[in-house]
Amino acid sequence: MGHTGVVKNEQLAEGRTRHGVARLLLEEGPITAAAVAETLGLSPAAVRRHLDTLVANGEAEFRDAPRRGQRGRGRPAKLWLLTETGRARFGHAYDDLAIAAIRFVAEGGGESAVRQFAERRVASLVDPHRPSVTDKTELAERAKALAAALTREGYAASTRRVGTGEQLCQHHCPVAHVAAEFPQLCEVETEMFADLLGTHVQRLSTIARGDAACTTHVPLSGTELAARPHPTAPTTTEGTPS
Repeated sequence: MGHTGVVKNEQLAEGRTRHGVARLLLEEGPITAAAVAETLGLSPAAVRRHLDTLVANGEAEFRDAPRRGQRGRGRPAKLWLLTETGRARFGHAYDDLAIAAIRFVAEGGGESAVRQFAERRVASLVDPHRPSVTDKTELAERAKALAAALTREGYAASTRRVGTGEQLCQHHCPVAHVAAEFPQLCEVETEMFADLLGTHVQRLSTIARGDAACTTHVPLSGTELAARPHPTAPTTTEGTPS
């Protein structure tokens, strides 16, 4: 293999590694450079090089980690995350077309038509995964199953225990740019999560509003898991019949 071929292979390897760093920032960000290095098995110098390149390309940024307790002197740790430009590497295809189409729907049918579209769109996303979520008897397990389903649909979702609840985090949103103009997509999605989980949930943040992730709080304390809904007839989630 000639020198040109060797250089090309090295560039391809660098590109794959940088893509892996970017994906970790997408799925786990905000995250420290040390955590990136440990997770991907890279040297701190290599991670720094890739982060610097992502920043230079406008694909990543950092913020100072909050100080906890009495820490020593020195600079606070940096937490790295992707910018909107960085997220675009993982797909915001057809945003302009989608926005134009929903505007057309809104002009013809108003708010109710947009909401009906959102309901149909979210239903088509989650209904194929309904049995794998609602078959779980424990609420935390339902949340994990929902995260797995969302990940299969391209949302890079995960769950984590926070206090007496579970937080469902979507680290990527393929329709974030569309949802920024039409928040009905986020509203209906949250309602569908409540329906699948069988309990009230609270949306804490969204990528569409400029947050690092879409975060939904699922309270585990003081709730009773709703009966498993039939796939073709979802139960309501607000209150119980008298």
